[in-house]
Amino acid sequence: MTAPGIRPIRVAVQIQPQHADYKRIRAAASEAEGLGADIIFNWDHFFPLTGDLDGKNYECWTMLGAWAESTSRAEIGALVSCNSYRNPELLADMARTVDNISDGRLILSIGAGWNEKDYTEYGYEFGTPGRRIDDLAAALPRIEARLARLNPPPVRKIPVLIGGGGEKKTLRLVAQYADIWHTFGDPDVVEHKSGVLRRHCADVGRDPAEIEICVGTNRHPDEVGQALRDLGVSLFTVESGGPDYDLSGLRDWIAWRDAQG
Repeated sequence: MTAPGIRPIRVAVQIQPQHADYKRIRAAASEAEGLGADIIFNWDHFFPLTGDLDGKNYECWTMLGAWAESTSRAEIGALVSCNSYRNPELLADMARTVDNISDGRLILSIGAGWNEKDYTEYGYEFGTPGRRIDDLAAALPRIEARLARLNPPPVRKIPVLIGGGGEKKTLRLVAQYADIWHTFGDPDVVEHKSGVLRRHCADVGRDPAEIEICVGTNRHPDEVGQALRDLGVSLFTVESGGPDYDLSGLRDWIAWRDAQG
């Protein structure tokens, strides 16, 4: 049993929608749910990120609407949705809709964006990292306000996940708006970034315990699981890419989760 005040361990998988037909992607998501994944993510890119960069790929939010129907237990979301690609009010409406279709299982994951090809091929202004983060800062309160006005409302208060580790701006946005913070890195990196986040939380008057820490890792849980857990990490994310989705890493992390009691 998890001690009071300690978040239970959760395991997520990112099913990367590249180089595979949709039926295979759907099957991988169903398999992940059957294995016991707590969350199933896709990604928000218009092209593959590895292999043939003009290979097969599918759009993020259309797929989440389909997953809302094809899954029944696991939470779903993007890792992460790019703020630049959709008007904030529209994104809030899309999130509310998928949340209702899924009966309250959506996580609204969002980031500032980084992949230049997505921007240039689809006609978005790429700009600078600083400008993209400033745009995200402007969008977050608009999303929050629109979610509060929609009819019907979301099934639940949709958890907001913010991805990134920028110490000056991104982690401050996490402190202000996020229910979940997603980052990458070994324990020493996570320890440092968590310290920065705690300082931002103090500055904005937020209890850092309100923010779930999520780490993406491709390492085996026996290598880093306990060290990350000791740093307060409770959500662990692995990834799997097409065309042949290998879920062995997910199995390892689920087995480790379950062995912790």
